[in-house]
Amino acid sequence: LLALGSGVAWGSWRNLCADCPSVAEIRTWEPQQTSKIFSHDGRLVAEFGIERRTPVSIDALPEHVPQAVVAVEDKRFFTHGGFDPIGFARAALGVITGRNRGGGSTITQQLARNMFDEQIGFDRRYLRKLKELQVALELERSYTKEQILEAYLNEIYMGRVGYGFQSASRGFLGKDVTEVNPAEAALLAAILNVPARYDPFRNPENARRRRDLVLDRMAAEDYLTRADAERWKEFPLPTPAQVEASSRGVAPYFEEWVRQLLDSRYGSQVYRGGLRVTTTLDVDMQRAAREAMEWGWDRVESQPNYRHPRYAEFDTVKSFPGQTPYLQGMFIALDPATGAVRAMVGGRDFEQSNFDRARLARRQAGSSFKPFVYAAAIASGIPASHIIMDTPVVLPQVSGDEWRPRNFGNEFQGPVTIREGLRRSINMVAIKLGVFEVGLETVAQTARRMGIHTEIERYPSTTIGAAEVIPLQLAEAYSAFATLGTKVRPVPILRVENAEGDLIWEPQPERTQVLDSLTARIMVDLLQDAANRGTGANIRAQGLGELPYEVPAAGKTGTTNDGTDTWFMGFTPNLLAGIWFGMDRPAPMARGTPQATGGLYAAPVWGRFMNHVYYGTGGEAENGGGILPIPEPWPIAQGLTTREVDDRTGKLWSRWCEGDPEEHRYVEYYIPGTEPTELCDESENRLFRIPGVGARPSARDGGGR
Repeated sequence: LLALGSGVAWGSWRNLCADCPSVAEIRTWEPQQTSKIFSHDGRLVAEFGIERRTPVSIDALPEHVPQAVVAVEDKRFFTHGGFDPIGFARAALGVITGRNRGGGSTITQQLARNMFDEQIGFDRRYLRKLKELQVALELERSYTKEQILEAYLNEIYMGRVGYGFQSASRGFLGKDVTEVNPAEAALLAAILNVPARYDPFRNPENARRRRDLVLDRMAAEDYLTRADAERWKEFPLPTPAQVEASSRGVAPYFEEWVRQLLDSRYGSQVYRGGLRVTTTLDVDMQRAAREAMEWGWDRVESQPNYRHPRYAEFDTVKSFPGQTPYLQGMFIALDPATGAVRAMVGGRDFEQSNFDRARLARRQAGSSFKPFVYAAAIASGIPASHIIMDTPVVLPQVSGDEWRPRNFGNEFQGPVTIREGLRRSINMVAIKLGVFEVGLETVAQTARRMGIHTEIERYPSTTIGAAEVIPLQLAEAYSAFATLGTKVRPVPILRVENAEGDLIWEPQPERTQVLDSLTARIMVDLLQDAANRGTGANIRAQGLGELPYEVPAAGKTGTTNDGTDTWFMGFTPNLLAGIWFGMDRPAPMARGTPQATGGLYAAPVWGRFMNHVYYGTGGEAENGGGILPIPEPWPIAQGLTTREVDDRTGKLWSRWCEGDPEEHRYVEYYIPGTEPTELCDESENRLFRIPGVGARPSARDGGGR
């Protein structure tokens, strides 16, 4: 009978846990691991996973971390075999008397429930406890106490911040769990009991009381002296600002771009395989970019003639299903030599609108497209001193109507060099240069070769930016100017390692020579003029961009009809950045004057960002000072020639030029063979003539074009 009773009991015990995990499952179980996303210098910026979890070896933890957990959750952990009858009896007495004396589950039982919650199931409480106990006993037979405790610290649910003590430490303390002090360890041990109740941000008093209880328990178990426990009770609770100061969540649009790239390549491994991804992101630059954009948004919305709802009016809105009603913008910064994306802002509020305007928006480029017209002209042999008449023009349209373009301000200057035309962003110069001298097909092919892959219609209005572009592609195209001829495809990822630390992907820079170095160097000089003395001068203006002149900079503003889109695309020798402001639903940003322009809205933001990068204002690196060293100016390309030119005629300067010749004298760069050969004054009354000068140039000479 005894044997029969034992057999029935054993059979009932086995049948009770028929759905429990097998011994093999228990011994081969591995937790799902989130993929970690790091900045280029190793700072954690994001995690991707179904369950946010970051395993940490128990050997790497300060001893007060496991001590705090054992003291409050299972003080006989190191002596029982998975079941603590004393603790169970205490808990049962609490149920009978109605007094809470703590739970009866050991750390091993809690781990069993967390590891195999689906197999253990959601039956009535006593059945679930029996299943939990059987799995716990098998865990004790299969693993050491240290292994069980390590798994527990990595697996336990810690509320809204995820699973495990590392996730909780990052989420509540803004630091790794390997760096916590005894008070912080006690807080983490307090939170795990009921995470929602002891959340230090939402229920700080509850969290403090529970933490202090843990410190008392640690003293009772001789893990701390009583004096130390009392001293650590004075340690302040963490605040949300501590966590916000970390690098987590600093670049949500960039992080989503990385996630999409990884998902397309690795699928579910991104969310459970523990990939380690090193990105190109520079956290300090990202913060500087965000700060500069916030300043820019606030500045535009504070203009008296701003005509749309303001962002602050929607601060309680969780999300918009489509376009947002308030002012938007985008920012992109990259290393022009490698394509490494250092900072990216795809919109104003990722939670309200996760549409990435940097990578996906298609907006008219305005005058930021004009450099492609000029690059095509310089490459075809037209020199920067070439004269174009800035006068009205009437052009036929496909519809049969006439197009009568205007300059900004509806003013005309007469004869101007194309250098002056780009500096002042004169529409008539770009139109006549692109339509009559270079050709629309050549302009379109140049833009496409440099990186613009959206549709470029062969219309005259294309020369002044009527074509829609994607901001990231525009940045790619401008990289060819910054590198003196080589464009590079923007990339957000440096390398990907698997959970074991093996390198599994290392994208290589995709470089393409798209301009010859002489053309590119002349374009840099033209764009330096545009940035320093032209429509982009607000990058350096006091009270606006304030970028000192010792930082070499070049770039171009862009403004579309009535100030619907405003741009500044610019670069230094070691950094390129682009900025756009506008409404999701295209509409003029302001009514009346001052009209919204790239020079007024976008250029100052660019200057402030670069100021942060090179001088450390606001977005400084942790070691103080600038993020990047101030670069040397671009070298003069070997092979370029120079001439002194009269800027009214594009001809060689002489003291016999009309009027005040000194006022119009400047030095121009030339590709050999395109230099002017005529003097500004061909009068027969000159006492001396220069041999070889004065003959009519050929069409390729450019001086008399």
